[in-house]
Amino acid sequence: MATLTTITPLVPTGGPLTESLAFYTEQMGFSVVWQGENMAGIRRDGIAFNLCVSDNREWIENSSFSIGASNLEELYYEYKDIAARVGPLEMKFWGRREFHVILPSGVCLQFFQAIAE
Repeated sequence: MATLTTITPLVPTGGPLTESLAFYTEQMGFSVVWQGENMAGIRRDGIAFNLCVSDNREWIENSSFSIGASNLEELYYEYKDIAARVGPLEMKFWGRREFHVILPSGVCLQFFQAIAE
């Protein structure tokens, strides 16, 4: 039986690919894995995204990704002053400690404390 092992979401850039790559690498610590004219693959630790050049506001503003982190507080302090809208680190009513980042493009990333299995 086949087992699913990873997911690599397609994420809209909301502008030029070069600007998006600069933000992810310089502000968020991602590395470029591959790059084409209108797409690029980026990675940080076990997280990968494929960036796609698109200005489609409906797609951008409805894109949201939850990402588990091993040390949420450390990650929060790393990201709290980046050039994005960073929400507070807090316990949500659904029982998950998290914070969100609205990227300059409008895409939302929610970071939460990963629970060891």
